[in-house]
Amino acid sequence: MFASMPLERRFLLALPWLLLCTARAGDTAPLAIKGYDPVAYFTDGKPTLGLASIEHEWDGRIYRFASAEHRDRFKADPARYAPQFGNFCAMALSMGQVVVADPENWLVSDGKLYVFGKPAPAGPALFQKDLAGNIAKANQSRAILPKQ
Repeated sequence: MFASMPLERRFLLALPWLLLCTARAGDTAPLAIKGYDPVAYFTDGKPTLGLASIEHEWDGRIYRFASAEHRDRFKADPARYAPQFGNFCAMALSMGQVVVADPENWLVSDGKLYVFGKPAPAGPALFQKDLAGNIAKANQSRAILPKQ
């Protein structure tokens, strides 16, 4: 029956579905920490790129993982593995600035992951000089982070 309709009528019937599919395609969540596997910092002790085929969406971001085991660990306790300030530099945030982090510059301290915009001596090394104070200042500055 659909095939026997004039082309214009078929197009008008299909248009709502096309618009819905197009709108959904643009609604994808942003990629967390540039596609790096957050669990690898804890298990492998190094930054490791995740795979596009192993993803999980949490807190408005898409996280990628190097293995299904890492994804499953993350799914079981995402707050444990996710970086404390999302995609943003912890040191810059402690100074009231918003800087996108480079996941190659990182620190795991007290079971928490922090990422930084610059390598040592700036990012992780500087942050550790007053770890408790810098964490407190960064937490106070959370309100300046962009909304997802």
